[in-house]
Amino acid sequence: MTSKEIRQSFKDFFASKDHQVVPSAPMVIKDDPTLMFTNAGMNQFKDIILGNAPVKYPRVADSQKCLRVSGKHNDLEEVGHDTYHHTMFEMLGNWSFGDYFKKEAIAWAWEYLVEVLKLDPDRLYATVFEGSPEEKLERDNEAAGYWQHYLPNERIIDGNKKDNFWEMGDTGPCGPCSEIHIDIRSEEERAKVDGLLLVNQSHPQVIEIWNLVFMQYNRKADGSLEPLPAKVIDTGMGFERLTMAVQGKTSNYDTDVFQPIIAKIGEITGVAYGNDTRKDIAKRVIADHIRTIAFSITDGQLPSNAKAGYVIRRILRRAVRYGYTFLNMHDAFMHKLVPTLIDVMGDAYPELEVQKTLIEKVIKEEENAFLRTLETGIRLLDKEIAEHKGSDRNELEGGIAFQLYDTFGFPLDLTELILREHGMSVDHKGFNVEMQKQKERARNAAAVETGDWVKVRDGGTEFVGYDETECETQVIRYRKVKQKNKEYYQVVLTKSPFYAEMGGQVGDSGWLIDENGEGTDIFDTKRENNLPVHLANKLPHHIEGSFRAKINTARRTATECNHTGTHLMHEALREVLGTHVEQKGSYVSPEILRFDFSHFQKMTPEEIRAVEQNVTEKIRSNFSIEEHRHVPIDEARAQGAMALFGEKYGDDVRTVRFGSSIELCGGTHISSTGRIGTFRIVSESAIAAGVRRIEAVTAKGCEDYLYTMEDMLRNIKEALSGNAPEIMVGLRKLMSENEEMRQKIEAFTKERTVQLKNLIIQKKEIVNGVTVFKLEGMVVTPEIVKDIAFQLRGEFPEYMAFMAATGGNNKPSLTVMLSDDLVSGGLNAGTIVREAAKHIQGGGGGQPHFATAGGKNADGLKMAMETMLQYLP
Repeated sequence: MTSKEIRQSFKDFFASKDHQVVPSAPMVIKDDPTLMFTNAGMNQFKDIILGNAPVKYPRVADSQKCLRVSGKHNDLEEVGHDTYHHTMFEMLGNWSFGDYFKKEAIAWAWEYLVEVLKLDPDRLYATVFEGSPEEKLERDNEAAGYWQHYLPNERIIDGNKKDNFWEMGDTGPCGPCSEIHIDIRSEEERAKVDGLLLVNQSHPQVIEIWNLVFMQYNRKADGSLEPLPAKVIDTGMGFERLTMAVQGKTSNYDTDVFQPIIAKIGEITGVAYGNDTRKDIAKRVIADHIRTIAFSITDGQLPSNAKAGYVIRRILRRAVRYGYTFLNMHDAFMHKLVPTLIDVMGDAYPELEVQKTLIEKVIKEEENAFLRTLETGIRLLDKEIAEHKGSDRNELEGGIAFQLYDTFGFPLDLTELILREHGMSVDHKGFNVEMQKQKERARNAAAVETGDWVKVRDGGTEFVGYDETECETQVIRYRKVKQKNKEYYQVVLTKSPFYAEMGGQVGDSGWLIDENGEGTDIFDTKRENNLPVHLANKLPHHIEGSFRAKINTARRTATECNHTGTHLMHEALREVLGTHVEQKGSYVSPEILRFDFSHFQKMTPEEIRAVEQNVTEKIRSNFSIEEHRHVPIDEARAQGAMALFGEKYGDDVRTVRFGSSIELCGGTHISSTGRIGTFRIVSESAIAAGVRRIEAVTAKGCEDYLYTMEDMLRNIKEALSGNAPEIMVGLRKLMSENEEMRQKIEAFTKERTVQLKNLIIQKKEIVNGVTVFKLEGMVVTPEIVKDIAFQLRGEFPEYMAFMAATGGNNKPSLTVMLSDDLVSGGLNAGTIVREAAKHIQGGGGGQPHFATAGGKNADGLKMAMETMLQYLP
């Protein structure tokens, strides 16, 4: 069977067992503060499992895109080096929410593997939870009993808590699990060692393929377990491992999931697969990583320097480094793999084909940027090596190695390789110290401590904010949150008009007013696992009582104007620039709207003006909102509603229409476009390859912007003492005078430099055959000093030393220039200037022949000059 057939057979099998087959959720998570990426199939069902959302389908199955590169589930270092770990992988799963449990899950797993896929039952093993006395949990005899219908007792293996009690994190849903392992070794190898001895021993050919999780508990923050509202079946089977077993391979990378990509890498690089271990690892890493990067971009996560975007950038750079080091790829090449990836996975995930151009452009730009950085890192390392030569130090400082790693993305092993060629090593201890400091900084910056929920009453939250700005409500539960130096509370209400932040629209603020008229400020509203939580600095005095929830309507209205303006601008961009424009991100607040979209060149002033005019015309048309809730997704798409890749939509959606603009949207909007009043684009810029960003303002924000522009224009007029038509004349005159003045200053500087250089030459000294030039006690710009230094080196190329200690006030500086023969003789300008800089309370460095330093203590210039002169022979 091909991989495509295997994936489809899984869906068809569970559809025959009355499961609703649902599409994969995005790999990038946007509304769960505990996760950046989907790392397990259950993530999209977390709120159902916790009882925070109703069960629509009691039985569900899917193939879910997952990513594991950080935290508890981190397989990054194994990827490419072994045969079965990946960053991005597909998880085939089936779920039951309060419907069937262990008996059916085990029976259907066996039926699918043995009867549908025809896997050899003699090669299968099952593990069950052995129990945990400290948790007061017994052995899972129930699961073991069901397995006895299919397997002999010796192939039903007890597993410890680490392997057979499934937990997503420190808190949340959990329970015993039963893993299915398969032995894919040759008959000869199986005869030598019993597979029972190799289960869960990290043997590359005796591996887990399916985990059946029997979720019965919720792990609380204090570590205790409480029963879930309803028992849940959550299974996860690694699609790539399953394909390996079905296709009779001994490596995931030998299946048709990866081989076409690996073959394409070989075609591009000219390096055959199977001849060199290091090069094969590089190909496997690249084949794995290109999937992660492409799917992340498709799901709306571009590489960046923050959070999820940083993870994707690091993965991309890791792949580029493998190509650079082991495949001699010094030019961008990974973007050329995208068409092959689409051939392999495009049938199951058609969004890859739709986003093909964007994916290729983003990857190519990131590749080129890192290749430039990589070369910069090599030059920096060469400089450090040169500075260490001639000294008794043959070990590169750990801090410098970490700077190469952290700032330039320079791998430590590549640093070590280059150092070894020069007889040097790296200070691993110092590197690890710096790495630990960074981890501590990141951990402290992200530290959030949440207490357990305090339950006040049962029930769920009803959102009434589309129709009401205030309503009667009660508190369902609350908890305290500690983050850095602040504390606040999260409050869940029975009924709420507060919009919880989602889809780029910020959350509402407002008040909870008790029966005595006392108000509690709600400063924000967030969404966690589809649950709206209201943030307050303190709790109301009578938490069990009734309240009136009231939003800040002025803030909401300003936000709605910007949100509706975003919809109108989206349509205008497609009309002005073309239908290739697609939303890649948005942010809507009371102050501004920000819109990221696919477009491959800078917008011209004429295009920006055309978009503004288009939106303004829609505003003047005063279109009323046409809102439809609970529209079947297929019907909404048939109406032309814009759907965004990277967003998870249910079967029923909400559509918002203003004139011809219709989008799937869960946010709040103004009642008619005329209420927006005015619209202006304030900036347009690039944020990634093929992705532009517009910032714009509407309503009062736009008025304030226009007033600012008018004030600026008036001030310019007054400064130029002219009227509006004469402003450009005045500006051109001012620019001309400025250029004339610049040329005069430049000529004066050159003249002064020549005079100063001649004066220095006149006062030169000969010390032990070395011509010494000194510049001391004058206030001279560093640029002039550098110019003089290089001129003197050109005029006196042999046995020449130039020492300068200049500047005044709080800006003293030092400069050292040496001829090549003095450097060959052991002198180093960087070493000299660093020692001398101590006298001016500063530091510096540079190359062996030229170095500079700055400081704060001008009184130390004389001692600094004396120190520099002491280094001369």
